[in-house]
Amino acid sequence: MLTAEISKSLPGMTIDVKFAFDRGILVLFGPSGAGKTTILNCLAGLQAPDSGVISLGDHLFFSSREKIAIPARHRKIGYVFQDSALFPHMTVKENVLYGVPSRCKKDGGCRMSVFGVMELLGITGLQNRYPAQLSGGEKQRVALARALMVEPDLLLLDEPLSALDFATRKSLQGELKQLQKIWQIPFVLVTHSRKEMNALADEILFLDKGRQTGSQRNDKRYPKLCLAV
Repeated sequence: MLTAEISKSLPGMTIDVKFAFDRGILVLFGPSGAGKTTILNCLAGLQAPDSGVISLGDHLFFSSREKIAIPARHRKIGYVFQDSALFPHMTVKENVLYGVPSRCKKDGGCRMSVFGVMELLGITGLQNRYPAQLSGGEKQRVALARALMVEPDLLLLDEPLSALDFATRKSLQGELKQLQKIWQIPFVLVTHSRKEMNALADEILFLDKGRQTGSQRNDKRYPKLCLAV
């Protein structure tokens, strides 16, 4: 269970959200400037809330009351950015291997092998290429593979599909849902696209100017409910 209560003052607005989410894909939905990326960064440990609590299962990541702030590198969280953020001087395989925990390198104790993850995402044939030689969709698949090889307990995705063409976006939406079912960990995805929200969300947190304006289960039998907010 991911539990978060985050309050953080920013120029012109204050982030103020509270939610709990177990598994599936939680979508943070709202216009640009609503505070979605700041919430992701607080979950990841890249920014600290002014006050609140963040926990995942039995692991307490942040507590202003108890003065606890676990560094990002110790949170076992994968993060996929909008621009993929691949290392340009590394091949696809080297990028994917970058986040592999040392214990996996020693005893092969990872949930899936590097080859298995690359095969799942259809990038094994690209392993010797460099990022400059990849399409946008290929870069995002490599970024997903790298994030999963961290062996995360939580995967954060900051508008990972927004720069892609329609066909590639649709394909990756299906792959994201498949990956979540295989990994069985919470995914938290940021978007301002209603179509993407309806295609991917199991639950939705609606945001506007840092404030939580509503939340709901995304019942695919009644997709118009999401459009009414």
